[in-house]
This record gives sequence, C-alpha cells and structure tokens, in this order.
Amino acid sequence: MIRNHFRIAWRNTLKSKGYSLINIGGLAMGMAVAMLIGLWIWDELSFDKYNKNYDRIAQLMQTQDFGGHLDTWQTMPYPVGDALRERYGSDFRQVVMSSWDFYRVLSVGDKKLRKIGKFMEPNGPALMDVQMLSGSRDALKDPSAILLSASTAAAYFGKEDPMGKTIRVDNKENLVVRGIYKDLPFNSSFSKVGFIAPWSVYIRNNQPGLLDNKDNWGLNAFLVYVELADNVSMSAASAKIAKLRADHLSEEDKRFNPVIFLHPMSKWHLHEEFKNGINTGGRIQFVWLFGIIGMFVLLLACINFMNLSTARSEKRAREVGIRKSIGSLRSQLIGQFFSESFLVVLLAFVLCVAITQLTLPFFNTVADKKISIPWGNPVFWLAGIVITLLTGLVAGSYPAFYLSSFQPVKVLKGTFRVGRHAALPRKILVVMQFSVSLVLIIGTIVVFRQVQFARTRPVGYSREGLVIMELNVPDIHDHFDAVRSELINSGAIVEMSEASTPTTNVWQTNGDISWKGKDPTLTIDMPTVAVSSGYGKAVGWQFKAGRDFSRDYSSDSSGFVVNEAAVKFMGLKDPVGEILQWGDRSFTIIGVVKDMIMESPYQPVRPAVFYMNSDNMGLMLIRIHPKLDAQTALSKIESVFKRYSPEQPFDYRFVDVEYAKKFGTEVRVGKLTAFFSVLAIFISCLGLFGMASFMAERRTKEIGVRKVLGASVFNLWTMLSKDFVKLVGVAFLIAGPVGYYFMNEWLAGYQYRAELSWWVFVVAGAGALVLTLVTVSFQSVKAALMNPVKSLKAE
Repeated sequence: MIRNHFRIAWRNTLKSKGYSLINIGGLAMGMAVAMLIGLWIWDELSFDKYNKNYDRIAQLMQTQDFGGHLDTWQTMPYPVGDALRERYGSDFRQVVMSSWDFYRVLSVGDKKLRKIGKFMEPNGPALMDVQMLSGSRDALKDPSAILLSASTAAAYFGKEDPMGKTIRVDNKENLVVRGIYKDLPFNSSFSKVGFIAPWSVYIRNNQPGLLDNKDNWGLNAFLVYVELADNVSMSAASAKIAKLRADHLSEEDKRFNPVIFLHPMSKWHLHEEFKNGINTGGRIQFVWLFGIIGMFVLLLACINFMNLSTARSEKRAREVGIRKSIGSLRSQLIGQFFSESFLVVLLAFVLCVAITQLTLPFFNTVADKKISIPWGNPVFWLAGIVITLLTGLVAGSYPAFYLSSFQPVKVLKGTFRVGRHAALPRKILVVMQFSVSLVLIIGTIVVFRQVQFARTRPVGYSREGLVIMELNVPDIHDHFDAVRSELINSGAIVEMSEASTPTTNVWQTNGDISWKGKDPTLTIDMPTVAVSSGYGKAVGWQFKAGRDFSRDYSSDSSGFVVNEAAVKFMGLKDPVGEILQWGDRSFTIIGVVKDMIMESPYQPVRPAVFYMNSDNMGLMLIRIHPKLDAQTALSKIESVFKRYSPEQPFDYRFVDVEYAKKFGTEVRVGKLTAFFSVLAIFISCLGLFGMASFMAERRTKEIGVRKVLGASVFNLWTMLSKDFVKLVGVAFLIAGPVGYYFMNEWLAGYQYRAELSWWVFVVAGAGALVLTLVTVSFQSVKAALMNPVKSLKAE
C-alpha cells in the first residue's frame, strides 16, 4: 500500500511540474534557512564544550558599588590566587592566575611575528584542556618553557620539529619550546591563543614592582580561572568566596563593597552581559531570535505547499470521489496525500542540503563563523530526518484532511463546488506569510538605522588618518623625540604620542580621585588615561576650555585634561584651574575637551581624566599628514621605525576601522536578519506566483468573456491583483503593531538609540506591496493578453 501511495505521488508530482517545482523549491529554501540557523545555533550552544571539564570551570569576577550602581568586571588583585588555594583549597581542583590575551612579539632568528598568547601558572594548559601533539601539558613548571599552538609552530618552523628550539618573547626573554598543542576550536573562548608562556615571565617583564608588593588587594589587573572540585556546586563556591577581597581592604575601601563570584564557562559566551551587577544575558537573545526566525521561515514554506494543494482541490475532487465510491477509506486517502507531502519534502531536503552547502561560505563570512556540515555526525542526519518528517506533517496535514473530506456523491454528480469560504483558510495563510515577512523587513530596517544612528554620533576626536600601534619592545619609547622629529620633518605625520589606553577602549580606571565639594560617601570608577605631550594634537581633541598639554610647561606633569562628562559629574562651574586630589598628589585642571567615545557608542560617556606620563605605555598614536596618501606615509613611518626598533614587527591599525568594530554585533545581526528576510520574501512571493498562476488558469473563460465585452488589460490586471493587494494590506495591519512592539523593546536596551519612525513601517509596507504586484502581475498580464478566442475555445 505504501509503495502504491508513493508511486501515485510520484506520478502526480511529474504531472504538475510547475506547481511541483514551486513546492519543492519553496520548501527547500525554507528548510535551508532552518538548517543554516540550526547549524549556527548548534555552534553557539557548543561554545567551549571541547573542554571535558566544561561544567566545572569558571572565571572569577567581581562587582563594586559606584554611587549606587554596580559595575562588573573580570580583573582580580594578585593575592587572590594564593588566598583561594590557602583558604578554599578543598573546593577547587585548580586555581590559575592568567594574563589578558595580548599580542606579543615572538622572534625566531630573522622571523618576527606578533601572536596572541597567555601567560599562565603551570596548570593553565590543563585547565584549558589543550590537546598536546608533542610535549607535555606540565611543561610550564619549567620557567624557561613555552607551549605553541600547531599553527604558531608552523608559522615559525614550517615542517621542522620545533621541540627544543629557542623562541624570544618581546625581545626580553629566551624561552624553549617544550610542547605543541592542537589549535583550539574556533568556537572557544581561547581560540586565538597562539602560545602559553610561564606566569613568572609575565610578572617579571610586564608588572614591574609587583613582586615587591604581592599583598596589594587594591590593584585589579589579573585574570583568575578555577576548576571546581567534585561534589562542589558553583553557587556554594561563589557564596564562600564572595567577601574574599573585602576582608583584605581598609575600612575606607570597603565602602565600594566588592563582591567576588564565579562566572561558569557555560555562560562565558552566551550570558556575558551584566547590568547593575545582574547577569542579564547577552548573545543568548540572538539564539532565541534566529531560532524563531528559522521556525517561521520554514512555516512560510509549508504554507505555500498548503495553499497550492488546497487551491487545486477541484482538480483532485473527482479523484477523491472515485476512490471513495470504490471503497477507499478516508484514512487511506489521508495516507495518500501525506505520501505526496513526504515525497515533496524528501526531494526538498535533498535540494536543501545542496543549497546549504553552497551558501555556507557566504553565511560564515556574514556570521563570523567557521561552520561546516557535519557529514559524519549521526545527530545531524537524525535532526534532518526529524525536520523532514515534521515538515511533511505540517505541510501535508491541512491538504490531507481537507481533500479527503469531499463527498463522493456531489463530486460525481458534478454539483461539487468549493464554496465561497473554502478560500478563507488560504487567505489567512497568505496573510500569515506576509505578516512574518513584514516584521522581518521592519526589524532589518530598524537594526541598520540604529547602527547608522550610533555611527553618526560625534566621537569627540578625529578618527580619519589616525593610526594606533602596540609596541611590545621599548626601543621607540627610548628614542621617542628622535623618531617624532624625523617623521614630522619627513612630512609623513602631523603628530605622534604615547598613551596607556587606545582611543577605542578604556584599560584603566580609578576610584581615588576627589574634588572640592565631593560627597565623602560617593564611590566612583573614573577612566584615567596616561598620555605624553602631543596627544591632543595627535587625536584631534576638541577643546571646550583651557589648553592642551605642552612640552613648554613642566607643571603639566601635575595637570589634568578632563572631559565634559567629568565637569558635569563634579559640578564644576569654572573647571580650569580647579584642584583635584588623586591619592596623595594634587592635580590642576588645565583643559576641558568634548566627550570622547572610547567605550560603547550606545552608552553615555563616562567622566574621564587625562594626565601626563613619561613611562613606556606600550601604545603609540600617530596622525598621518592629510596631504599624504596613507600607503606612502606608512612606508615612511615603517622605514624610521625599523631603523630604531628592528625587533618590533611593523603592525598598525587604523582607528576608524577599530571604531567600526564596535558595531560588529549589530551589523552581523542586521545582515543575517536581512538575509533571512530576503529568503522569507522570496518564499512568500514564490507562493503568490503559484497562487496567481492557478487563479489565472481557473478564470481563463471569465477573462475571455470580459475581453469580448470590452475589458481592457488594465481592468483585467486590476481584477486579478486586487485580492492579493488586500491580503498584503491586512498583513501590514497585523505586522505594524507586532513589529513596533518587538523593535521598541529591542531599542530599549540602548541608552543612545534611534527613534522608531513612522516611515520605517511605510517603507516596509510599500516594499511588500510592490513585490506583491510585481509577482502577481506577471501571471495577471499574461492572462489578460491571451487571445479570447483561444480562451473560450479551450473551455
């Protein structure tokens, strides 16, 4: 019986090639979207799961109270590691102190490259669960050892065996390669780590003076990872260590109320956002968002199948009548129609896999992923089978039960008519299709408008022609004046300056700054940026009052330049000349600049202070001369830098490119939503095309009669199109409020946001209307231009 069902289904599929192609193509598109989104969601949910101890690893984080607002960050004081081991050793299998992931210069002979790496305590590689290709995870017990990733080893040594070879770090330390580990997966928090070096090397070379001050509980500069012992819960361990830092602070510093807690590895990627001390989510919202989009796009494809199957019901009515009259049960007819549905879905699945494979490179580029179809994974094929079965059931359910309900007597007597209300379910389904599509279009427009709104926000400095360089070796700093003079005289640059923080981020903050009239109970966390003279000219500061730092005034070493937010926060009416206290030092405000957006462009700028420093700060900001093209200027800068610092690779970044990265998440979401919106619209229009084709075919005689009676092509086009236009109008009335609600909720998450303007909805509705008319018009005009003699003769 099943074999017979599928044989008949195959014949019906071949008999109506046009409708079958629309059905298969539409379903394939919908299933491809669902598969792409499914692969993306799987990649997101499996983040960091390469680690066998995934459920027991956490990072220490802390909250502090600043004026009633709780800030959350990852950095810890140096003594935390030893304190955890001594006081709570039974709760933690491993405690690992670690540096941030920074670029370092690794040199082997003449080959000098910058690689991202970590400096960790000896058990760091074991906690990261790196898979060794050679050597041992315990190699870092040797303070002169280094572990390299396979790709890093290949970059330096090619096919040679790197074991035992010497590699120089930042032109300061010679370390011996004692292990090669397999590159960590792209969907892991440590994917960019190209080497792991001993913790002692980091402390000795990057934190001068710290070895003499190991009990400093006030300096938050390090990362701490832990692995819980067996039978210890994350919440219980967090509760135990909550007051660890507060217990070691003075009474004055305890007013910040620091609370340490464990942030599990399972939340590092998808639940990374904290607001006022509460973990509010993060990328998990996009998992839900795209999951819902995938479900709805697949539903749109199923609706096409339902509509075309039921629209052609009169053509199948006689078949149903004959089958019932010779004894077929309704259950058998339902089985027959489901067989046709499953056959179409099976063919669509095969096409879907091909579409997915072809579009994955583009999808990976947009989504910033390295996803591939897991051909050898049985879970993938099981999921494919389940989706195919569910799609077949959803797509085939309404046609199966509807077509099998026809009364054989009416059908065979020729009195069967589908009735006025038979088309109502189809109209409802079309409205659903376009409602979903319109909501996606509205969402896409709003996302891109929000990004553009934030991009055009004044940043308080000039990004164009500004270059930032991270200098891992001190040579340029040691010869700063000579390098600067030579570059200015060459015409390559306007100015250059050192800084402790890039213009697109904040690396240091301080809560020990006070001013006249400050509430003694007020706690603050103010960005503090160390700069050298010339910084203001290099970045293009926009002064509101006062002046810039100058080499001509030695007193500027005790001067502050503050931003507008700081002036407002401190309540200073005439800020220039005011005295601020920082610890035991006094600083005079010499200038006020417009707020620089150094952090999120969607959030208010924090009060910040800039001060002069003569130390090596590791960052160089260079303003390229505007009359010189960038490549020529960079070539001149490189030649000078190479002469003074041959060990430092000439790596640079344009600040405008770095600033653009701040919009990366929103841009990716916008592009993915646009991609899925286009497919959703295409699927909906594909269904409309099929429906319009069927309606024109069904009304061939009516069209012929109307033409004979004098109806124009425009009259006939209007007659055939108006019903579809009405359906799109109803869909707009539904999608408008729904889109407004969801996008208004999304925008509410940004303090600096675009208004939800009325024209967004008008553009979305007008676009859908135009697409509908274009789709329907092809069949409408084709039918209207047909010779009425042929139309009537055909009947």
